Amino acid sequence: MEFFKVSNLYSLNKSTYVNLRWIAYIGQISAILIVQFFFEYSFHYFACISIVSFSILTNLVLQFKIKNNQLNNSKSTIYLTYDIFQLGLLFFFTGGVTNPFIFLILIPAVFSSQYLHFLSSTILVTIIAVVLIVLTFFYYDLPHPDESHFHVTEHYLYAIPISIIIGLIFLVYFGFKFGEESRIRKKAYDKIQELMAKENELLSLGGQAAAAAHSLGTPLSTILLTAKELKKEYGNQHKISKDLDLLIGQSNRCREILKKLSLNPSIEDEFLNINLSLNDYVNEIVRSFQEISKKEFIINSENYKNPINTNKSVEIVYGLRNFIGNANKFSNKKIEIFLYSNKKSTNIKIRDDGPGFPKDLIDKHRLGEPYIRTADQRNILKYGLGLGTFIGKTLLEKNFANISFNNSLVTGGAEILIKWKNDDLIKI
Repeated sequence: MEFFKVSNLYSLNKSTYVNLRWIAYIGQISAILIVQFFFEYSFHYFACISIVSFSILTNLVLQFKIKNNQLNNSKSTIYLTYDIFQLGLLFFFTGGVTNPFIFLILIPAVFSSQYLHFLSSTILVTIIAVVLIVLTFFYYDLPHPDESHFHVTEHYLYAIPISIIIGLIFLVYFGFKFGEESRIRKKAYDKIQELMAKENELLSLGGQAAAAAHSLGTPLSTILLTAKELKKEYGNQHKISKDLDLLIGQSNRCREILKKLSLNPSIEDEFLNINLSLNDYVNEIVRSFQEISKKEFIINSENYKNPINTNKSVEIVYGLRNFIGNANKFSNKKIEIFLYSNKKSTNIKIRDDGPGFPKDLIDKHRLGEPYIRTADQRNILKYGLGLGTFIGKTLLEKNFANISFNNSLVTGGAEILIKWKNDDLIKI
């Protein structure tokens, strides 16, 4: 079974699969009974009933003996293979490819293309193709009551499996592509949830640190003031003066550490205020990068006149930090951030002087999609595009932002424009 072992993303929901099988078996029994007793066709009735009865037993085992809610790729492949052979046997006894229900044999492969690995889908398609070819030449006729048979020309008979196989390939291919995109988005959204949890934790720690800095500021100032007063009084005593200098020096060091613990070192109380403007978001984030980056950050907010404050949003914090962080990472020397607003909208433009976005991704409007590919795949690895950009874009769009990507005509580097309608900012 090692051959089939793949990611846990490739699996079937057991309850859904079991229910679909019950529907299929009810339909099969109904068709057999109607053909036997209503239309009075003469065919291998007991063989067909036996096949369906055994299949019902396998579904009971699947429903009550298999405890996992998800069937992994290998088990799913085995069960779907059985379904193909089960249908193949039924068609063998009921007219082969001339049976009007022959198209139902496509369902297991189409089903697998949505949920299973490409290798499993390929194996199932191959099995179906072989079964169809066999059913073209080997089968029991399904006669009418007057013993007449349904006959087709040789060319028509051979065209049936060919057309079904061609349709099968197209259906499975598009089914797999759709399923793959769904799995990619699931991975991306799982990553978002993980990052959001971490961001919440970091913000919580940041809030605690800021609160600690604020709370400890007063007693520390008292210690420092007292030490300075003692210095004035006992400064002429060398030993005491030396100890007081150490105390003053260490107190000042503690004050610097406490300032760094706060995202706003000058006015700690503002950090605790949940009402923030977009200008506050940008300054808060840029300040955190300035502490670790040697590059120049320029914030231009001369045309920012928006008085609207919003509740502090983790999504906005992370989304802006993602784009500002990318600009910091890939710029050569300078990152420019422009904030401007009017009566209807508020905009943030982030511009760097780095290599810019790959042109083919801009032309095809692919930026912001998860796991994107460019004509030069090395650009993805070099510029860090894909999942991170998708997450940042998704988080900001969740908060009513509109995102566009371009290369700057001024610097040639990447340029990201984030727009909010003022009416939407009020909703955050």
